[in-house]
Amino acid sequence: MNTQSIDQEFPRGLLSPELFLGVTASVTARTVGVNLSEAGRPSGSHFSGGRYGRGEVGEFVLIEGQQSLLLGRIAEIRLREPERRGITHSFVGDSELDALGSIQLLGCVAMDDLRVTAGVDAYPRLGDRIYAAPHRFIALLPRLMEPDEDNAGSVTLNLGAIDVAHESAVSIKPERLFGRHCAILGATGGGKSWTTARIIEESIKHKAKLILIDATSEYRDFAGDTVMHCHLGDPVHKATASLAASLPPTSFLESDFVALFEPAGKVQGPKLRAAMRSLRLAKLQPQLAVNGCLRKHEQLKQPIADAELNPDISALLDDPRQPFDVSKLVSQIEQECVWPNGGTQRAPDLTRWGAADEGGYANCLSLFTRISGVLTSPAFRCVFQDGNASALTSQFDAFIAGEKRLLRICLSGIAYEYHAREIIANVIGRHLLIKARDGAFQQRPTVVMVDEAHNFLGRHIGAEDYAAKLDAFELIAKEGRKYGLNICLASQRPRDITEGVLSQMGTMIVHRLTNDQDREVVERACGEIDRAASAFLPNLRPGEAAIIGTDFPIPLTIQIHEPSTKPKSDGPRFQEQWAIVPHSAEASE
Repeated sequence: MNTQSIDQEFPRGLLSPELFLGVTASVTARTVGVNLSEAGRPSGSHFSGGRYGRGEVGEFVLIEGQQSLLLGRIAEIRLREPERRGITHSFVGDSELDALGSIQLLGCVAMDDLRVTAGVDAYPRLGDRIYAAPHRFIALLPRLMEPDEDNAGSVTLNLGAIDVAHESAVSIKPERLFGRHCAILGATGGGKSWTTARIIEESIKHKAKLILIDATSEYRDFAGDTVMHCHLGDPVHKATASLAASLPPTSFLESDFVALFEPAGKVQGPKLRAAMRSLRLAKLQPQLAVNGCLRKHEQLKQPIADAELNPDISALLDDPRQPFDVSKLVSQIEQECVWPNGGTQRAPDLTRWGAADEGGYANCLSLFTRISGVLTSPAFRCVFQDGNASALTSQFDAFIAGEKRLLRICLSGIAYEYHAREIIANVIGRHLLIKARDGAFQQRPTVVMVDEAHNFLGRHIGAEDYAAKLDAFELIAKEGRKYGLNICLASQRPRDITEGVLSQMGTMIVHRLTNDQDREVVERACGEIDRAASAFLPNLRPGEAAIIGTDFPIPLTIQIHEPSTKPKSDGPRFQEQWAIVPHSAEASE
């Protein structure tokens, strides 16, 4: 910000006599004590359209140092012991009250261009004057904390305001919000869904590319020419013009099927993997197959061995992304339950497989039941039975190539049985990561927003011997940004998201968190300066949020603007539905 801009933003200067609070009384490495001459007033004061507490906990202040201004936040207010005893129920305010305050030091402000940096370049001296920071200045913190090379650009997202005054609106550039990934955290009722909706609204005003994984159908009311809706399964609430989509089995990797079918023990896992490899070969060499399967019971080994040695085929057989006909899986496992050699014990025939292995077959019976159950389950209808629905992979291609700005994928129609919702979401995330690695998002950076992210991240599925980790979104968080694919997580249970993922979030928008474990996870994922700010998290009002993280070295608390398209997150209406209607009213109806 240049000198001309400073004069325009603050024509009366940054330090206003009307906002004077007191003077420095003590200095430590991390805090400054202040004699609050205005703390005894019965209420705050209004200045330039905004209310200032002039000595309230949480208020931002400016300390007039010797070399620069210091930015701080009031963390504590107290009285000396003799005066403390004089505060009774009849106290109505006293401007001469000798109050003491403790200010947490946040950063320093350059005198010439108001550039704000974390840390302290020179500590104040005793007697230095302290002022309440103007709301307009606090609202400009995201802009003032940007490096010089990030000042260009006009795309900003208007998320909220410091105060009710119109001039205190906070706008953030998408590079600062999404550039190192973003997390929206908060307990139920804290305003997390409204914040997500507000971010979507602001983003699609520009040429954004957002992919929203909507776990509960909260965001179905978004509409317009720039919005695409599609749903998997059969949700109760569908968006207008929502397109039924399927997720083809070819999107699944071998590890997905292992997680899906959960083989147990020392027999089922190897048989399942061998069957999938055989079915890949049957797909690549259909002349070797009978009804889509490779027959092995008492059959010659040489034809299959020759095909596996083919250099064009051998690499594809071991590729976990190579498709196969999953409907033939039970039949192929039956063929894998075979003795390794034919003939007799005295005269083995090494050129053929033997007869059926009844013991191996018996060990796989529970696996057969589970595979059949999964393939016919309504939870996986969108994968194995909705052959006529549009493929979701095709919808991704159309969205990336087209001018739509929001693609919303509704998962509320998928049940949780067989871990269907978690596995399908993981397959979607991995498909996006594969496209990112192939360069699909380099020219049009895309943000994938995951609602209720604690249901999808850090999950392990399967028995101990063959446990599968659903880590697609974790991989996006770790490597997606270099391919133009960023992630925005929304969750009410930060403790269920691995710290490794949260530590990758450059920006966190944190609403009220009342659970100690949730706050501890957020503190560990953030820098040291943000831990003191976390003390305010349990007391945030609904819709109020703290913006903290790598891209916001000085925490900022704002009131999120109400979105125009509100999420459908209301609970049951007990008063309306449980009320007993008088008989007279029923008769009149």
